[in-house]
Amino acid sequence: MTLVLVMLVLQTQAAALDNDYVRVTRAGAPCASAAAGCGERIIVALGDVELRSGDRPRRLRRGEIAVFARGESYAVAAGGPYFEVNIKPGHPPADGPAEVLPPDKNTILHDGQRFFVFEERLAVGDTRARHSHGQRVVIQLNRTRLQQWPEGQDEMIRDIEPDRAGFNLPVIHIVKNVGDLALRGIVIEFRKAPRTSMNESMIRASDAATTARGGA
Repeated sequence: MTLVLVMLVLQTQAAALDNDYVRVTRAGAPCASAAAGCGERIIVALGDVELRSGDRPRRLRRGEIAVFARGESYAVAAGGPYFEVNIKPGHPPADGPAEVLPPDKNTILHDGQRFFVFEERLAVGDTRARHSHGQRVVIQLNRTRLQQWPEGQDEMIRDIEPDRAGFNLPVIHIVKNVGDLALRGIVIEFRKAPRTSMNESMIRASDAATTARGGA
């Protein structure tokens, strides 16, 4: 009984972020097995991490990632400094900004159908021009400070804490690094779900009914 309670406490502590879209676990990989029934997963290294997929060993350094599709299994060294980000199967449609304006000065690390991953960088004193983001998981790697001008809101100052997982809503803004260190982080951003018009919905419903009646 004591061992079970300890395991439950450790599992609860490992849940760094949990919502309808993702479950982020720190220093643990509950979704490493394909049998776990998880979705696509991203390992974000916070330090030197060793992992294995099949017969292929791989070493990640801080800020590097590994992406695994549904059905893939892997193993990560126990207790290593990393986050496991599970994209939950069947999550709600992702929302996005009213206007799509790709941010500059960043590096795309993974470009998928439902989400993409990029390394976010902004030098001290530098400004990122007006740009947009969809719903996203953000894991920052440096402690710094940002001055932001989000559209429809007041100017704000944000102190950036490293090695935490946050979930941010869609935004259009301008950002300046007013801290002492360069901004550096890993962002896992959802692609906005395409909206189906009423006409398309009616066509699909009609096709489904025809198929149910044995039609073509």
